[in-house]
Amino acid sequence: MERQNFEEVDIPGRSVVLKELANLLGALSHPHRIRIVEELRTGEMDVNSLQQILGISHSSVSQNLSVLRSHRLVQERREGRRVIYKLREPKLASWLIEGLDFIEGEHSVSEEIRSAVESVRLMWRRDGAAAEQTPDQEG
Repeated sequence: MERQNFEEVDIPGRSVVLKELANLLGALSHPHRIRIVEELRTGEMDVNSLQQILGISHSSVSQNLSVLRSHRLVQERREGRRVIYKLREPKLASWLIEGLDFIEGEHSVSEEIRSAVESVRLMWRRDGAAAEQTPDQEG
């Protein structure tokens, strides 16, 4: 009986948290947005740099950054006409790397996917370690 009362009291708070978590996962639910987070894990970039790396249109990069910005996952600053983006919480990129374990752990995943996951994991960790060793140029 006590447990039931506790759950009834806890439900409104839980609903808020679950909604926020669903919003976060929704913001990350597109491959381009995940790739943008991956690229920003090593530091700041502008739209043109992201466009070149991702190989997609300028407007597509901007639209995906807009989604990430509206969910407070990236922040921007201006340098003249250029808009520079960075992750608000760099831990987000690490969290995505940890998420690779769920993909890799699937029994039905092919060896090709397992190999690709391991390659990406190593690349992200290597690039992230290099970025941590680079002095912060923001001042």
